[in-house]
Parts: sequence; structure tokens; C-alpha cells
Amino acid sequence: MSELYGKRSESPWPNDQQTATLRDMIEEYRKNGFVRVPGVLDQAEVEHFRTAAERFLKEHRGRSTAGAVFSQLVNVWQQDPVMRELTLHPKLAETAERLAGIPLRIWHDHMLVKEPHNEAATEFHQDQPYWPHAGSRHALSAWIALVDVPPERGCMTFLPGVHDVTSLRPQDLNDEDDLFQLAPDLRWSQRVTVPLRAGDCTFHNSYTPHMALPNKTDLARLAHVVIFMDAETTYSGAPHVVTDPLGLQKGERLAGDVFPALR
Repeated sequence: MSELYGKRSESPWPNDQQTATLRDMIEEYRKNGFVRVPGVLDQAEVEHFRTAAERFLKEHRGRSTAGAVFSQLVNVWQQDPVMRELTLHPKLAETAERLAGIPLRIWHDHMLVKEPHNEAATEFHQDQPYWPHAGSRHALSAWIALVDVPPERGCMTFLPGVHDVTSLRPQDLNDEDDLFQLAPDLRWSQRVTVPLRAGDCTFHNSYTPHMALPNKTDLARLAHVVIFMDAETTYSGAPHVVTDPLGLQKGERLAGDVFPALR
């Protein structure tokens, strides 16, 4: 186990009822490619991390990437001690590994903000095609709501049960039809919209197609996303903002303190 996490001496799923709930979550996740986990953070934790996130955003908003769709700040855990607590939260780590069923590492985290009255949807896409990974089939993201995220504030919609589609190129986040031109059958898939209360979380497989609705409210949609990858993932050589500065060689394992193991 990475020293960054310390020793997980106590499971966040300690009793029989919670363990049964976790089993149901695992079954749902593996069937559908995503699952909603209510109350990952309690109210005190929500206030603690939201305050830190708002402060960090105010100080670093000028470094945001992703343009008009949303504001994005990457590897916040390496820059802010409070947000580091959230990225390395033991319940997130434990749940992610249980859902994936294999050892995992942190790929990166990022803060995703949809500003008030941002009418841009984040169109349907898969995450994995954007990443310079080789040998990662079970990567997944924990998407943690730090404010209430009803549909009108930009919650996510998923296509369940199609995370076996693994051969597509990256999709255009601004083009509502791009994914469906690449995989026409997905156009007719069921769509499940998942509103979240502050402190709730969704976990979704990196190949699960998903989108986020526009934020039509007066409050910023503030979410913190922690992305986990297979512990044996290697670098594919493709460009990416996280790996570009690291001087990696193609085939090199994504490991060490930059990509800490969960155990």
C-alpha cells in the first residue's frame, strides 16, 4: 500500500448491512458501467472540501483548461493539502478497488466546474480514448458532487451496459452527434440521468458513455473527480497534459509517487 494513503486499518464498509450494500453496488456497476453511491461524504466533509475547492478555484481559475464547456483544474491533489485529503479519501479508494475488482492507482484528479448559466452541454463521450494508457481496461472515475447537482445544474447522463465498446477514437465534447456517428447502435441505448446531492458520488467505467447537462442555475456546479487506473497500466506514448512533462518512454509503467497505488 502506498504511504500516501497510510494503512487502511478500518474498512469504510465495516458491518454486514454495509457490506451487502457494497455487493449490490458492485453488481450494478459491473452490469451497467456506473453506479451512484449516496453520502460518500458527510455534511461536515462536504463543507470542509467545498470551502477548499472554492478557495483553490478562486486562486487558480486562470489556469483552467477545456474552454467554454467547463473549467478544469488537473492534479489538484498535488497542489492543495485539503483537496489531497479528498483525492486520497479511504472510502473512495476502497470502493473503487472493490468495483474494479483489481489493484488500482491514481491516474489523476481534476476539479470540474460548470459556471452559472453556462448553456453548454458536455456531449456524450467515453473517457478512456483520451488517455495515454496501455493495458488499462478497468479504469474508473469517482465524480463527487460538492454542491447539489440536479439536472438543471448539469448532472450526468449515462448509457448503461455498453462499456464493452472499447475501440473508438476520442469524441468531440462539443458535438452531440460525434459518438453516435462512430457507434450508431449507441444512439438507441437507454439513457439514465443521475442527479446528485452534495456528498453523493458516481463511479463510472472509463468506457461508459456519458454526458453532462448545461448549468442553467445561479450557482456554479462544483465537482471533484478522482480517476483510478489499473495498477499495471503503461504509457502508450500519446500526448496528454499529465504525462507530457514527465519524460516517460513508451511502455514505461505509470507508477511511483505521481501515480500512487491504493495499497
